[in-house]
Amino acid sequence: MAVSSSSSCSSLSILSPLILNTKTNLGSSSSNSSPFPHLFTFSSSRTNIRPLSLIVSSYTKSKNGLASKDKKILLEKYGYDVDADDYFSQPSSKSKRRKEQPKMKRGKQVKEDSAEEAKPPRTTHKLLQVLGGTARRTKLLSPKGMDVRPMMEVVKGAAFDILQAAGGCPASLRPGRWLDLYSGTGSVGIEALSRGCSEVHFVEMDPWVVSDVLRLNLEATGFLDASIIHTVRVEKFFERADQFVGNSGPFDYISVTPPYTQVDYGVLMRQISESSLVGEDTFIVVEYPLKTDMLDSCGCLVKITDRRFGRTLLAIYGPTWAQKKRR
Repeated sequence: MAVSSSSSCSSLSILSPLILNTKTNLGSSSSNSSPFPHLFTFSSSRTNIRPLSLIVSSYTKSKNGLASKDKKILLEKYGYDVDADDYFSQPSSKSKRRKEQPKMKRGKQVKEDSAEEAKPPRTTHKLLQVLGGTARRTKLLSPKGMDVRPMMEVVKGAAFDILQAAGGCPASLRPGRWLDLYSGTGSVGIEALSRGCSEVHFVEMDPWVVSDVLRLNLEATGFLDASIIHTVRVEKFFERADQFVGNSGPFDYISVTPPYTQVDYGVLMRQISESSLVGEDTFIVVEYPLKTDMLDSCGCLVKITDRRFGRTLLAIYGPTWAQKKRR
C-alpha cells in the first residue's frame, strides 16, 4: 500500500497511512479535529515542499488489514493497540449465538421440538382370540406395533394341548391357579381361565397395556372377577412375592413370555426356580428365541417337552410323573 500527499500551503498536514485501517473519523485534516492529533499528524512550516510519498508494505495481514509489523510500530511508538480496538468493536458472544441460531420463527421451532418429543398415540386392534373353553372364539385386543408381542396362537394352542395331556385330562386343563408373567394382552392367562383354571395372577409393568388392553379383555371374556392384576416389574414381583400373593402356596401353572431382547433367561429361570411360588407339581411354560440355551431342569422340575415353531421355541417344565405320562 502506498499513500502520496503534496501541498503548496504554508502549513502542511500529512496523515499517516496507518490510520486508514482504524475505526476513527478522518473527515477533518486539522490537528484539533483529529482523534489522535499528536500521533498521526505531521506538520511542516516550509512553504516549498516536494511531494511526499509514504510506502508501507507487508506480507502478513490480519483481519483488520494491518500487518503485524505495522501494529508493532503503533504499539511501541504510540501505545495504540489495534487488536484491542478490534476486540471491543466485535459483537458479544451473546449476539454471536443469536446469529448462529437457525433463521426461523420461534413458534415454528418450538412446534418442531415438541413434535419430536411427542409420541404418537397407542392404538389397538382385534387380531387374537380365545382358542378353547368357555370363552372360545372371543376376540381379544392387542396393541398395534411391536411394543407388546403376544404368544402366537399356534404356539399357545400347542402349549395347552401338551399341558392337558400331561395333566391326564386331554379334554380340559387340570384345575388350579395360574401365574402369567409378562402377561401383556393377557391372552395366555385368559386361555387358562377359559379352559378351567380357577384364578389367574397377571404381572404386567405397562400401565397403558393394563388399563387399555388387559382389563378390557378380561371384561370382554367375563373373567375380571377371577383375575388379579399386578402392575409391577417381574423382578420386583418375585422380590416381594409374599406381599403380592400372600400365603396361598405355590402356583399350579406359570407362563413366561418375556420380550426376548430385554431379559437374561439364565437369570430369570434361576429366579423362578428359587422362588417359593414354584412347587413340586407346578408346570412352567417358557417361550424363548433361537440361540438360547435352556436347562433340562428348573429346580425340582424336569423338562417335559421342547418344541420349535419357526423362530420361536417352547419349553415346558413339570413334575416327573407328568413326564412319564407323556411317554
